[in-house]
Amino acid sequence: MSTSQGVGSADAPAAAGTGLRRELRFWEAIALSIGIMAPTAAMALNGTAPAGLIGRAVPLAFIFATIGVLLVSYAFIRLSRYFSHAGSVFAFSGVTLGPQAGFFAGWALLGTYIAFCCASTAEAGTFGVAFLSGINVDKSADYFVIAVIAAVLITLLAFGDIRIATRSLLGMEGISVTLIVIVMVVIVVKLIAGTAPHGQTITLNAFKLPSGTSVSAVASAAVFGFLSFAGFEGAAALGEETNNPRREIPRAIRNAVLGCGVFYILCILVQTWGFGTGAAGVKAFSGSAAPLGDLAHSYVGSGMADAINFGATISAFASGLAATAAGARILFALSRHTPVERWFGRTTTRTGAPAGALVVVLLIGVGAIAAQRIAGVSAVNAFFYPGTIGVLSLLVAYIVTNVGGRSATCSSRPGARRSGRSCSRWPRSPF
Repeated sequence: MSTSQGVGSADAPAAAGTGLRRELRFWEAIALSIGIMAPTAAMALNGTAPAGLIGRAVPLAFIFATIGVLLVSYAFIRLSRYFSHAGSVFAFSGVTLGPQAGFFAGWALLGTYIAFCCASTAEAGTFGVAFLSGINVDKSADYFVIAVIAAVLITLLAFGDIRIATRSLLGMEGISVTLIVIVMVVIVVKLIAGTAPHGQTITLNAFKLPSGTSVSAVASAAVFGFLSFAGFEGAAALGEETNNPRREIPRAIRNAVLGCGVFYILCILVQTWGFGTGAAGVKAFSGSAAPLGDLAHSYVGSGMADAINFGATISAFASGLAATAAGARILFALSRHTPVERWFGRTTTRTGAPAGALVVVLLIGVGAIAAQRIAGVSAVNAFFYPGTIGVLSLLVAYIVTNVGGRSATCSSRPGARRSGRSCSRWPRSPF
């Protein structure tokens, strides 16, 4: 891509009649970040591995992870105050490091969102099977069938009005998080009342590392906490569709990280207390395939366990929808002013959705699920494989963007200069 064509100004949409519609507000922007992170699905799975690594001190891992993500998110918050672009890191890195870095980071983030579309849709199928089995509707349901149904619903919402999609994301995550909060409250009440199933109690030991725990084990455990935040930058892809984006997008990213960070720490703390901080409790936590469901069953009843599985299904579906919407906008931005713009760099006149880009993201995402199903990949691995690929690709985008943000934030105002190679004038265009 030549330096003369690119995307034009980092704040400019495509030509009239082909651009995205600026019609979203703060809550609709933050919904995309929260949707990709999928806090319910994250809390349903991401505490078990840290428990196996550092025992009772799982909350510490998530505290360290939250601090780390806040530092990583600073570059996104900073850059989105100056540049509003559907390409997200494509523009951020292009502005700060040059066209090649922007192109590289943009494709890395696109790969992440496509992988997350596949992983989250498969995850919806996995949790959906658990839900149907729990309520005795179908104990032999195929995760692929549920995943395909989820993909169809994602398609309907993604090709529609983005306002409906983002509001749906917020509503779905709101329902699933509410279910978790109910379970958390019941657990804490029973712990305080001394009526926990196996005599568990509230203790500060959850913040103490077991003797002999290595620094590397703590770092490894914190990685799982860090991965729970994957997708926090999603709101940046709505830079051309949000009203007052230089104010609302940074707020959305910051508040998504802070809000989910607090939720994660509290939820993991209650899970640790719920299982117990002793050897038996740690073993139960680390060996659980569905810790939230197990706790809901023990402290509330089988009905709540089924509700948690249903909430996790909704959360995974929301993550698939959010990743699809974000990925389509990255591809839309990458395609503008290129030979493929006529197919992927234009929007529909009816809803303003980047239809061609959406088709590509969905075909690859759903096609990958189908390929895994044909190959006999298990439901868990159908989520794990693309999820791992997506996270690795995401780390590349994060590193490039933070290197760019570090090189460009030498002043609190755009246009600032200082001598030396470490800081230069903020450019008007990344290309």
